[in-house]
Amino acid sequence: MYGTVARLRAKPGAQAEIAALAREMRGVTIPGVVADYVYQLDNAADEYYMAVVFETKAAYVANANNPEQDTRYRRLRALLVADPEWHDGEILPM
Repeated sequence: MYGTVARLRAKPGAQAEIAALAREMRGVTIPGVVADYVYQLDNAADEYYMAVVFETKAAYVANANNPEQDTRYRRLRALLVADPEWHDGEILPM
């Protein structure tokens, strides 16, 4: 499996919009996605971590190159103070 973890920082007052966007995204089926999670930090309400698990790196790359994904990303990015910090890699069995 392959995935990404991202650190996101919301613009002031954007938390409700981010929550609404996350709920909306729950209805979107993305080929190859096994699981996705968004964490809102207890000690920093404007900071989030997102983890997305894909079946393969190829599925991840296909999604990254999908124009529909770019549209979804741009909607999220408009609610953030800066670009997300992305950390991609193979998911190792533990």
